[in-house]
This record gives sequence, structure tokens and C-alpha cells, in this order.
Amino acid sequence: MKKENLPVTPAIRVLREKKISFIQRSYKYHERQVALGAARELRLNEHWVVKTLVMKDDRNQPLVVLMHGDKEVSTKALARAIRVKSITPCKPGEAQRHSGYLVGGISPFGMRQSLPVYLEKTIMDLPKIYVNAGKRGFLVEISPLDLTRLLKPTPVAVAR
Repeated sequence: MKKENLPVTPAIRVLREKKISFIQRSYKYHERQVALGAARELRLNEHWVVKTLVMKDDRNQPLVVLMHGDKEVSTKALARAIRVKSITPCKPGEAQRHSGYLVGGISPFGMRQSLPVYLEKTIMDLPKIYVNAGKRGFLVEISPLDLTRLLKPTPVAVAR
């Protein structure tokens, strides 16, 4: 059996450095429906695939939102929760500039900039989650507890 050659991204380096337990999963990347495509390719529940979304507030300050793969972020609810006027998704070039990763491969670990992270609180109820590992078509299976210990996100209830 051929051994799969998995990439070593900044995200993988951070997880190794912090001694976080994870399992690497690669899959055929789909440009549209990234979380759904990953879930189908790896035979996972889309709810357990966590999207890393780079957004910005009304003062142009970037932030990260971690959301279930089968849910959307209510930007109005997020703006209320973090006490800003508005939240909008970053354009792909902006997201890449802030994170250091291509859209579709953005990991919350090893970002170019340290950004505030907001986590849909129901993600913590899952026994394990699948988060992008810094390359399109590449996820890590990780415990939500390990993710929160590493990122120290602010829990929010903004899913719709």
C-alpha cells in the first residue's frame, strides 16, 4: 500500500509544536461547497466539518469565525454579540492576506496574523471536529477541547 505524502503546513507545525493530538485527512477538493465536498469525500457528517471564515467589522478589523459546515453565520447576530455595528466577509484576497492561506484552505492554526477567533458554541458539544489544515483538500481531525485550549476562542451563538 502506497503511503500518502501529506503536506506540512504552518497549521501542522503549530499543532506539532503545541503537542496537540490530531489525525490528518486529505480529500479531493471541490471549489464550490467546500465543507460539503469534504464531508462527502471523507464520509463525514457535514455538521462536524468546521469552516474557518475570515470576516471584518465596520472598522475594517479582521476576525475569524469557526462555524459548522452545514450552517451559515448570521453576521447581524455576530455584530450584536461582539458589540460592533456590522460584520462582512472578507474578499478572497483580503482573507488570504490576513491568514496566509488560500480561501478553501484557511486554517485557524498558524495564521500569518493573530486574529480574534469566535467559535459557534455548539461546536464544543461534538466529540471531534474536522478543521482545515492549511491547504485545499486537507483537514485535521481534532478534539474541540484541544482547539479551544490552543486558540482560546470566544464562544458565540450566531449559526443560522
